Amino acid sequence: MNANEYKLIAVVGVSDDASKYGHKIFRDLLKAGYPVKGVNPKGGFVLGNNIYKSLADIETRPDLVISVVPPAVTEKIAEECNKLGIKTLWMQPGSESPAAVEKAGTYGIKTVTACFMVQKGLW
Repeated sequence: MNANEYKLIAVVGVSDDASKYGHKIFRDLLKAGYPVKGVNPKGGFVLGNNIYKSLADIETRPDLVISVVPPAVTEKIAEECNKLGIKTLWMQPGSESPAAVEKAGTYGIKTVTACFMVQKGLW
């Protein structure tokens, strides 16, 4: 595990509901020392951190986006990543779809469809 591997990670789908994966991933990335920002259209605060309403609202462009939202929303995130020049999109299990992966691919965005937390040894 290397928390310095990324300059900034954005988790899209952060929830203030502790039972949801968007909350657990955000919480455990923070605990592990990863540089992470949360995104949810509702905004607000989760675990004392400001939650951004969109990727575009984050002051510094993330170099990795982790999607924890339904597949149709992940397709929109791929479009937003393309507009913002974000080159890596990690689709958590359940957030990916063939359409989302294909869309990201047409934009030249590297996609990973696996659990980031398991792959990085956090869970």
